[in-house]
Amino acid sequence: MANQFSLGAAWMKGRIIPISEASIPINDWGLVHSDITYDVVPVWNGSFFRIDDYLDRFEASMAALRLDPKINRKQIKGAITAMVIASELRESYVAMVCSRGTPQVAGSRDPRDCLNHFYAWCVPYVHVIKPDIVKIGASALIATGVKRIPYDSVNPIIKNYHWGDFTQGLFEAKDNNYETVILTDQNENITEGPGFNVFCIKNGLLVTADHGVLEGISRKTVLEIAASLGLNIQIRDLPVSEFLEADEVFISTSGGGVIPLVKVNNTIFANGTCGPVTDKIYRTYWDWFKSPKYQTRIEYK
Repeated sequence: MANQFSLGAAWMKGRIIPISEASIPINDWGLVHSDITYDVVPVWNGSFFRIDDYLDRFEASMAALRLDPKINRKQIKGAITAMVIASELRESYVAMVCSRGTPQVAGSRDPRDCLNHFYAWCVPYVHVIKPDIVKIGASALIATGVKRIPYDSVNPIIKNYHWGDFTQGLFEAKDNNYETVILTDQNENITEGPGFNVFCIKNGLLVTADHGVLEGISRKTVLEIAASLGLNIQIRDLPVSEFLEADEVFISTSGGGVIPLVKVNNTIFANGTCGPVTDKIYRTYWDWFKSPKYQTRIEYK
C-alpha cells in the first residue's frame, strides 16, 4: 500500500496529515501580512543535518519577532521528527514555521491580540538549482531592476517570506535566460539570492557579504570548511566590480549545498567549470553533510 505522505506531510495542531490537506485561515497574519518566520533543515540519508543550528536560528527568529507558539524546542524537534518518520522520506526538505496567526479580538490591528501558532511540513529534498543544470554550469544575473530590501527595513537575519524583491529579480533573470538572480544593496554591493548566500574567491581569498543576508547554516558550514582548508576569509562589503573580477564564484544553500556559478552576467568563471578551490569546498561540504558529527539519525519505523 502506498504511503499517503510520500509526496509530503504536514504537522498541524498535533496531527500529521498529507501536505495536500494542510491549510491556514485566509485571514492569518502570516498570509495577509507575511508576519511569519520559518526555517528549513535538510534530511539526507535518513538523518537531519546540523539540526540544533537550525533550531537555534528558528528560536532566535521567533524571539526577534515576539512570536510565542506555546511549544518548546523539544516539542518542535519531536514534531518534525515524527512527521519525517511518517513520510518515510530519507532525503527531505523540512520546514518549521511560526505564524502570527489571527486576532482573537474581531477587527483588531494589534499584533498582541493574535494567537501565534506553529506548524511544519516536509517534501522530497528540494534543489535550489536542479542537478542537471549544475552539471552543465549554472548561471546568475545580477539584477538591475530591483534592489535587496534594506536590512534596516526587513531584517534578513530573521528567515522570512518577504520575496517581493527576489521574485521581481527572478523574472528579470529568467527573461534573460539566466538560471537565478543575485541582488545588490543600494550601494551596489552583492547581498544574496533567493534561498542562497553568495561567495567569491580571488587569489586564495574567500569573500562573502556581511549585511543584507541571511546568516545561513550552509554559509556557516562553508566558512568553517574554508578555515579548515587554510583559506583567508573576509566577511565584508563585496562590490559588484570586485565580484565580477573573481577567479571563482559559488553559492551555498540547504537546497543543494555548495553550487558553483560558471557565469554571472557576461562574465565566465574558471573557464566555465567548477574552479579548483570551489571543488575542494564542495567535496568537503558533502563529506561533512554525511558525517555522523553533524547528523542526527532518524529512527524510522
